[in-house]
Amino acid sequence: MPLYEYHCKSCDQTFELRQKFSDAPASECPACGGSVEKLISQSGFSLKGGGWYGDGYGGSKAAPAAPACPSGGNCAGCPSAS
Repeated sequence: MPLYEYHCKSCDQTFELRQKFSDAPASECPACGGSVEKLISQSGFSLKGGGWYGDGYGGSKAAPAAPACPSGGNCAGCPSAS
């Protein structure tokens, strides 16, 4: 069930209520009985990463190839490895 945030106009208290989508919005403060207004608050999740579209349908970009080692792939023989 979603969590909704309300603000009381009388006692200036902010509180949260867990309600069903089908429930009517709260109309009075549980502390003082004053009228309340529903607040718009920031969501608790964010979408990160490529997601299904970027991973499956957006086309994939090949990773750049690693630079070839002049010694045939064995970096122990490279002058910069010593």
